[in-house]
Amino acid sequence: MSRTTIVSYDGTANDADALTFARVLADAGAELILAYVRHDPAADDAAAAQRLLDRGAEALGDLHAQTRVVIHASTTEGLRELARQEDAQLIVFGSDYRTPVGRVAPQHSAEKLLDGGPVAIAIAPAGYEQRPVHAIGLLAGLDDEAAIDTAHALANHFGAIVTDSGHGVDLLIVGSRPEARPGRTLLSAHTEGAISGASAPVIVTTRGVAVDFRSELYIA
Repeated sequence: MSRTTIVSYDGTANDADALTFARVLADAGAELILAYVRHDPAADDAAAAQRLLDRGAEALGDLHAQTRVVIHASTTEGLRELARQEDAQLIVFGSDYRTPVGRVAPQHSAEKLLDGGPVAIAIAPAGYEQRPVHAIGLLAGLDDEAAIDTAHALANHFGAIVTDSGHGVDLLIVGSRPEARPGRTLLSAHTEGAISGASAPVIVTTRGVAVDFRSELYIA
């Protein structure tokens, strides 16, 4: 299974949070691609876009992230298309620019991909500072093997515990609703509220597809 993880990056402070969380995922085996979506190729400077991505990649140091400049009128659709082309399993976002420090709030593109999108979504809190992962929260149904496997694989890697609470954790794994199509994300009102109240990075898994890292998957 592909371990490709796309990081949506445009050089803003909240996208820098996405870079910081990408470091955590890379430690668990994710292979990173930084992506910037250009909406108007006639107006935008392609060289400037590439320089922006190069600075982001340099900030990741020895992780050797790849970069992609995507041309599309919609950020959401541009990232969706890139995820398909790269067989990516996860897209990482920063929180909305209005989000208070220490909180998670999906930005518009992330919100759209969470509503039936074909790839798992991760969101870093505003002002996120990398910290050890000691506790992983898991909000998922008893039959949601994708979310369960993802949480326990990461727990195995980091030596963390898994809890059914979203509070006081270092990472939160959220499953999709049972009625979601296989390989698609779909949140309930409860999990939407949990994400909005989260203070740790969040990963929302698609229905039936675990996010695979270097760790062996836990089988529920």
